[in-house]
Order: sequence, then C-alpha cells, then structure tokens
Amino acid sequence: MEFRKSQTIYMQIADHICEEILASKLRQGERIQSVREMASTIQVNPNTVMRTFSYLQDQDIIFNKRGIGYFIAEDALKKIKQMKKQQFINQNLPEFFKMMDLLEISFEELQKLYKEQKNGQA
Repeated sequence: MEFRKSQTIYMQIADHICEEILASKLRQGERIQSVREMASTIQVNPNTVMRTFSYLQDQDIIFNKRGIGYFIAEDALKKIKQMKKQQFINQNLPEFFKMMDLLEISFEELQKLYKEQKNGQA
C-alpha cells in the first residue's frame, strides 16, 4: 500500500478498508485480517493498524469478537456511505462550488455534464 503525506496512515488504512467494503470485496459479517496479519501485509507498525481498527470500531463499521477477531458490522455499508457523504459535503463541495462560481459553471451545465459522465460509465 502506498501512503500519501496529506493524511495520517491509520486514516488511509481505514479509507482502504471502507473502499473494500463499498466495492463488496469485504462483506458484512465477514472476518477481516488480524492486526498482526494486516500490519505485515501492508508493512506498518501493528499499533497503527490497531489505531485503525479502534477508529473503525468507534464508527460501528467493524466489531471485535473476543478471541476470534474483527468482523464487518451488519450495517457497515450504510454507515460508510453516510460517513463518506458527510466528508464529501464538508471537505469537497465548498471548493467545488467555489470553482463553479469562478468558472461560471451553471447547475444546468453541471447536470448535463453529470448525465453525460454517468451514461459514459454505464
């Protein structure tokens, strides 16, 4: 895993796990790698992975079955979508709207571009 300097490593790992859930590579109720396994796989300190797991557990995305391991929560997908949506609204939209204003892009033009993009991906 390649890490960026713009975000803490434990949050990048959390984002990666969330993306795996969003992409259905990890499913609800499924066991995930242990702290040591994941630390070894992505070559980071186990404390960093533990911090990631603690964060995801606090967000109710994963849960711990004592002595067995960590598992994806039943409503993890819904929680991740809510969390990512809020992050997008708070972090990305203000800059996006600012650029729309500066470049004089109307919502009608944006809607047309969105439909074109969406149809091109289908």
